[in-house]
Amino acid sequence: MPLILSRDVFPLAKAFTISRGSRTEAVVVRVEVHEDGFSGRGECVPYQRYGETVDSVMDQIRALPADLNRASLQDLLAPGAARNAVDCALWDLEAKKAGKPVWQLAGLGEPGPLQTAFTLSLDTPENMLEDARLNADRPLLKIKLGTEDDIARIEAVREGAPKSRIIVDANEGWTAESYARMAPVLVRLGVDMVEQPLPAGDDDALLTLERVLPVCADESCHDRASLPDLKGKYDMVNIKLDKTGGLTEALALREGALREGYKIMVGCMVGSSLAMAPAMLVAQGADVVDLDGPLLLAEDRPFGLHYDKGDVYPPASELWG
Repeated sequence: MPLILSRDVFPLAKAFTISRGSRTEAVVVRVEVHEDGFSGRGECVPYQRYGETVDSVMDQIRALPADLNRASLQDLLAPGAARNAVDCALWDLEAKKAGKPVWQLAGLGEPGPLQTAFTLSLDTPENMLEDARLNADRPLLKIKLGTEDDIARIEAVREGAPKSRIIVDANEGWTAESYARMAPVLVRLGVDMVEQPLPAGDDDALLTLERVLPVCADESCHDRASLPDLKGKYDMVNIKLDKTGGLTEALALREGALREGYKIMVGCMVGSSLAMAPAMLVAQGADVVDLDGPLLLAEDRPFGLHYDKGDVYPPASELWG
């Protein structure tokens, strides 16, 4: 089964900043799988936070055997970006060969449009106020925090977008003391929840903190193996295919998290519509959807997902699935 790899670079519409740094482009790995005259595609975003680079991910994929299928893939590669791109490409290939959409092959309901968050990257309070004003007609805004002046930033965003729902993402940039100080202010300003306030692996303080603002696990939750360590710390899990290692595990993680009583968020790295398309299936019925990656790009792939001011729509078969 031939695997064709490419390194694709997408300039961003503007610099994107979180507590760990800034970027001006999205660098992704695209995988094409060919068999019996059919082809399937997948995309992943290697993430340095998890020790991944474009080269390391491509090396992992090149080392895979030719007699590959989705079941064997789960054992051949650990959860992460490399497995994600191949897993999604194999799903797409199966759909093309069967003449049926992936949602049918997976036993899911037909996907519909979803309200998605739009992310405002970390900046000065003044610039975030202006960004909020420009996006005040969006129903859900996600605000990057995690450094000094976070209270001034969120107050500026609320002033600029008084009617929008707001969620915030600290990207591991807070301490327990920061959460205790920030949470009442965010609740007063109508913020719904915070993603990953404390560093993954150093989040036991959440066991004893009064979580007046719901907390979502992002960097602390990768796949089903993460779930036992989240108990008592988090109220929600953020499922990203680049963390789970593809659609196969993402669907299983969603099922496991729901059984454990967690609310579900489905998020993304900054990538193209090809990366978002499989996540649309996981996101059906989720409490929070954050699949705005293509909106942050200067230009998307052909046949990219359709977005309006609040919603994202399921992919065309020319894109994926």
